[in-house]
Amino acid sequence: MTNQGVTTRDIARELARRYSTMTHEELDVLESVLVPMKFQKGEKILAEGETCTHMYWIVKGLVRQFYFKNGKELTEHMACENNIVMCIESLFKEEPTRLQIMALEPTLVCAIPRSRLEQVAMRSVNIQILYRKILEESLIMSQIHADMLRFETAQDRYSKFVKRSPQLVLRAPLVYIANYLQMTPETLSRVRTQALQDK
Repeated sequence: MTNQGVTTRDIARELARRYSTMTHEELDVLESVLVPMKFQKGEKILAEGETCTHMYWIVKGLVRQFYFKNGKELTEHMACENNIVMCIESLFKEEPTRLQIMALEPTLVCAIPRSRLEQVAMRSVNIQILYRKILEESLIMSQIHADMLRFETAQDRYSKFVKRSPQLVLRAPLVYIANYLQMTPETLSRVRTQALQDK
């Protein structure tokens, strides 16, 4: 049982609905893997130098993934409810990460330990499918973000972000949105004004 009236069974069902159909027995197994964890606003879910051993399903809240480069913080990813966040390279290489994951709001996650998930996936094709689809989704999102920064104008970056992540637009601090889209807060302000005028 987690708080917010959401049970680990509910979360197992939501994961199955999103990624793979499952029998009752498979839901039991998936539920047994889930580890509810709570974080306060500003608390780190994963710190630089730690090894990522879990994938985190966000039940409630908002998180930011970022790293430091030349003394500056760069936002790589933000996510809210019903999304998964992880440091994929650290997870698979089993090496310390240079990324950090922080709660931007009081946040409840269900951690999915990779080693445990791999064990149960050996015995269930549907759990294997779930595991693969989670990884595919994570890789695709990284690629979309990289391509957006490579190829798109500030205006296009912002409008795609609004379309894809309306919740983040409303909830994430503007400084992090600007950072994620690799623009200055001034550019973001100008782009947002333009977007409102264009409506």
